[in-house]
Amino acid sequence: MQLLENTVIGFIGTGVMGNSMAGHLLHAGYPLVIYSRTRTKAEDLIAKGAEWTNSPKEIAEKANVIITMVGYPADVEEVYLGENGVITNGRKNTYVIDMTTSTPTLAKKIHEEARKKEMFALDAPVSGGDIGAREAKLSIMVGGDEACFKEMLPILGLLGTNIVYQGKPGSGQHTKMCNQIAIASNMIGVCEAIVYAEKAGLNAETVLKSISSGAAGSWSLSNLAPRMINDNFEPGFYIKHFIKDMNIALQEAKDMGMETPGLALAQKMYTDLAETGEENSGTQALYKYWEK
Repeated sequence: MQLLENTVIGFIGTGVMGNSMAGHLLHAGYPLVIYSRTRTKAEDLIAKGAEWTNSPKEIAEKANVIITMVGYPADVEEVYLGENGVITNGRKNTYVIDMTTSTPTLAKKIHEEARKKEMFALDAPVSGGDIGAREAKLSIMVGGDEACFKEMLPILGLLGTNIVYQGKPGSGQHTKMCNQIAIASNMIGVCEAIVYAEKAGLNAETVLKSISSGAAGSWSLSNLAPRMINDNFEPGFYIKHFIKDMNIALQEAKDMGMETPGLALAQKMYTDLAETGEENSGTQALYKYWEK
């Protein structure tokens, strides 16, 4: 894919997914400046040629395309609109792309504040977890101005394979809520199926061969059920971040007058599990709920 001329990319948030994503941009040949609250999470990128900065403000001074992949809406707001934020200190004609799962309301606010500074903003949350990030096969859901989306498509194409423009600012975040709602109830079913198989005395791996490619098939069943079976609960996506997403979706649904009983049940189960000390485990650790 041809590089966009005179583009310096800034990347903020080099965690479980952000590290791989930033690495793809560096590998493609883009000059990359990075910032993360924990420098140790970025050491491998620095060793490969990324330039470390000490704040989002420094990123804003050096990059003309800035991508963020942080934790919570409060982190997003601070990174963009805080005293050292990339919009607060931004330059005209800079593109900012928030790939964090955040609130549609904040996405709209960032878009408006960027426009005041003659900057361009997209909300572009992703799905695919650590595997999708590592393999550059993320699904990317994009909200914002369509012209801006088209300008940034070559860069987004380095990170994912299913990149869909969803509409006006905030539309990407609303689409991600649809994604999380679907996953939430599905994860309960995946865990129940595996626990049932084990209690019935079946070989869970053999059961997976039968059900993962049939009508019950899902990404979670194919990618996370094997981790459950092997007692691998390392985070591809943190439970604490999933709870954050579900809380956003519950509030948005409430504001629209919509009931979401499946989502509410999943949120309660994950919250109960987090209170036992599993908040930093991967979402597949919901399997442990049946050990209670």
